[in-house]
Amino acid sequence: MKDMIDTAIQGREICDLSLTEVSSAIGRGIFGPVEVTEAMLARIEALNPVLKPYITVTAEHALARARAAEAEIRSGLCRGPLHGVPVAVKDLCETAFAPTTAGMALYGGNETGRDSTVVARLEQAGAVIVGKLSMTEGAYSGHHPDMPTPVNPWGKGFWAGSSSSGSGVAAAAGMAFGTLGSDTGGSIRFPSNANGITGLKGTWGRVSRHGVFALADSLDHVGPMARTAADCAAMMSVLAGADPSDPTTLDAPVPDYVAGLGAPIRGLRIGVDAGFILDGTAPEMAEMLRGVIATYEALGAVIVPMVFPYDPATTAQWTSLCGIEVLLAHKPTWPARKEAYGPHLAGLLELGEGLSGSEVGEALQWRLVYNGAVATAMEPLDMMLLPVTGAPMPELDNTLGAPGNPENADLGDLLKFTAPADLTGYPSLTLPGGFDGRGAPLGFQLMGKPLSEALLLRAGHAFQCVTDVHTRRPDLSVFG
Repeated sequence: MKDMIDTAIQGREICDLSLTEVSSAIGRGIFGPVEVTEAMLARIEALNPVLKPYITVTAEHALARARAAEAEIRSGLCRGPLHGVPVAVKDLCETAFAPTTAGMALYGGNETGRDSTVVARLEQAGAVIVGKLSMTEGAYSGHHPDMPTPVNPWGKGFWAGSSSSGSGVAAAAGMAFGTLGSDTGGSIRFPSNANGITGLKGTWGRVSRHGVFALADSLDHVGPMARTAADCAAMMSVLAGADPSDPTTLDAPVPDYVAGLGAPIRGLRIGVDAGFILDGTAPEMAEMLRGVIATYEALGAVIVPMVFPYDPATTAQWTSLCGIEVLLAHKPTWPARKEAYGPHLAGLLELGEGLSGSEVGEALQWRLVYNGAVATAMEPLDMMLLPVTGAPMPELDNTLGAPGNPENADLGDLLKFTAPADLTGYPSLTLPGGFDGRGAPLGFQLMGKPLSEALLLRAGHAFQCVTDVHTRRPDLSVFG
C-alpha cells in the first residue's frame, strides 16, 4: 500500500496530494512537515485573494507547529496519520491562537482565549492548523455582505456550497489537506458536493461541539472534509469520542476507522428508493446515481428496493426547529445588535421570534414520529443511497435567503435529501460521483444507522478504489 502511495506521489505538487498521500510521504521521509507547511502557505498566499476560503491565515502558528512535528518525527515519535499535516478549521471552532467570527461581522477580532475540543484533538494528533475558514453568517444559508464569500475552484460561477463553503473550497483547491465543517441542514454535504470532495457528517454526538458556535444545538454536527474517504477516516479517528466538556457526546468506543477501510463490502445492503432518488431528480443527477448503483453492485453490494418516508413538511418543520434554537444561540446579540446582522440570518431569527409555543411543540412531536418512521425504513438495511441535491448546483451564491424571502423559494427542494440525516442524527458520507455538463461536480451520500461511520467509510473507500472522480483536480491556473 505504501509503495503504491509513493508511486502516486511522484511528479505531483505537494498541495495536490491527498491527506493520506502526504501523511505517508512525511512518515517515510520524502517530505518534512516544514516543507509541506511552507508549500501549503505559499499556495494559500497565491490563491486566497481570489478563492477566499480563509478568513484568517495562522502562518506563524503553523510553522511553529510544523517545526515541532518535524523534531518529534526525527526523534522517532509518531502521533498518527495527521502528524505534521496542514489542515484548517471552520471559523466557528474556537482557537486560542486566532479570532473566531462564526462568519459574523459583529464578531470581527473575537478572541475567546480557548481551543474547542476538536481543535485541541487535532493539535494533540500533531496536525498543523494553517488557518480559519470562511463561512456563511452564523452557519446559516447566506454570507454576510461584509464577509468573504468563497469561490468554487471548479468555476467562478458555481455555488461553493452553504455554511462550510470555505472548508469545501480549501480542500478542493489544495489549500488544506483536510478541513473541519459543520452540518445542521446539509452544510458539510452541500460544499462537499459542490466542490467535488468527500465529507463525513457523523452520528449526532459522535464529535464534540464544545467551543463550536451553535446554529441549532439539537441539529448541529461537526465533521471532516477532505479529498477521500481514507482522509476522512484518518481525521475522524482523532475527532470522535466522548468529551466531558460536552455532555451530549456519545460514550461509545471509537474504532480505528482507517484500519477497517480495506474490508470487503460484499453483501452490504444498500437501500434505494428509485421513485425518490431517480424519478424525483434531474436527468444528470439520476444518471450519476445509476452509475453509482452499478458500481456498488459490481463490488458485491446488495441493492435493496425500499420506500423512504419522505414528508413534504420536512423543510418547514426543520426550519421551525432551527428557528427557535438559533434564538438561544444569539441571545447575547439579538436583537440588541440587530443592525449588524445580514439579511439571511436575520430572517431566520425573525421567523423564530414569530413562532408560537404550539408551533414549536408541533415541530418537536413531528420530529419524534418522523425519526421513528426513518428508523423503521432503515432497519433491514446497512445504509441507503441518496443524492445531495435533486439537481446540479445553482450558479449563484447567496441564492439561499431567509425563510419567506422570494430568493429562497427552492429551500425545500434543497433540504429534501439532506435534512433527514440532521433531524435523525444519522451519519452520512458524501462522495464525488461525477460532473454535470458544465463541468461542475455531482455528489451522492450514503446515510447509515447510528454509529455506523466505520461501515460508511469502508463503503466510500471501496467506491473510490474502483473509480477516479475523487482524483480529479480543478484547473487553478485560471485563477492566476
